[in-house]
Amino acid sequence: MEALISEVKNDLKNNDPAAAVARVKEQSNQQRNTPLNIAITGESGSGKSTFVNAFRGISDEDDGAAPTNIVEASKEPIPYFHPDYPNVNVWDLPGIGTTKFPANEYLKHIGFEKFDFFIIISDTRFRENDVKLAQEIQKMKKKFYFVRSKIDNDIRAAGRKKDFNEKTTLDIIRKSCDQDLLKQGISSPRIFLVSSFELHLYDFSRLYETLGKDLPEHKRDALLFATSNINLEIIKKKKEAFQSKIKYYASLSACVAAIPLPGVSTAFDVALMAITARDYVHGFGLDKSSLQRLSARTRVPYRDMLAVTMSPLVAGEITEEVMLKMLPQLAGITALMAIEEAVRLIPIIGIIASAGLSGIAIYNVLNYFLDTLAKDAQSVFERSLTGP
Repeated sequence: MEALISEVKNDLKNNDPAAAVARVKEQSNQQRNTPLNIAITGESGSGKSTFVNAFRGISDEDDGAAPTNIVEASKEPIPYFHPDYPNVNVWDLPGIGTTKFPANEYLKHIGFEKFDFFIIISDTRFRENDVKLAQEIQKMKKKFYFVRSKIDNDIRAAGRKKDFNEKTTLDIIRKSCDQDLLKQGISSPRIFLVSSFELHLYDFSRLYETLGKDLPEHKRDALLFATSNINLEIIKKKKEAFQSKIKYYASLSACVAAIPLPGVSTAFDVALMAITARDYVHGFGLDKSSLQRLSARTRVPYRDMLAVTMSPLVAGEITEEVMLKMLPQLAGITALMAIEEAVRLIPIIGIIASAGLSGIAIYNVLNYFLDTLAKDAQSVFERSLTGP
């Protein structure tokens, strides 16, 4: 971020505010474009495709969804892009049993080196091919995780018994998977029980936390923002990630204000507000397309999702013109920006005061946007759990 501040200051000294704004947009895009390649493998019918879709926050019926309920035919990896973060690719790999390759040749065939980690899925028990593949992945120094899918089906079936207890049922399934893998030579297997239709239940949250810990730091945000709001903790982590950058944006605004070009500071701040607000809205899944996908997946009407939100930024087009129209509603911010332009006229000390006021204004407005949008994300999440 320090390099960005230096480059923006140089652009403005050269009387090129458009280039300065373009740099901020580019920085925002770079943060969204860290590549993350996730490999999903398992036997045909194990729930791979539905998991691929759920991981991307879409339903099986959405455009671009991985096809389900068909016999696996492809012998090649198929990438599915995240709809909002195209840097995140979830790859549906052919089941090792369908390729007839030994495990080591299978990994070469699919190009194992491009994947950040592997998720091995089964809807019953993990078989010999799954174990051989895991052992070869381990030899290649890559991370792998076992996901036992369709847990919701198991819970419904067990629920018919008189002595049903959900925790006991889950413990039995987990222990059975663990024992099977231990018998086949996998020590300390990491097993996660998941329903692709109810990601907020069972082990998906634990799977996400484990992936985040195992990924390099620069890839964690890519995973974080590509992950749907499956619980309130995810929303909190997204807010914290955004919060950590606000001080840099405030510093950037202050540096711009220190350059004695009338009107440039306000124009730059408005552009910065629009860029950052768009990041917040997309990061929290509050843009129109994300809310429509959530509505389709949960069957909660789209209008009901909107009804629980407060920010005018939700599901709207966020432009510099929209920011300008919002400024009168942010009385304290508008006053600070007006004072900033006024004191700029005072020789020497005016520039220093103007820089400080600009930084404070941006710090306050971005915190305001972030607080209100995080609350809206929480309200939408809670509404999505209540059903139609």
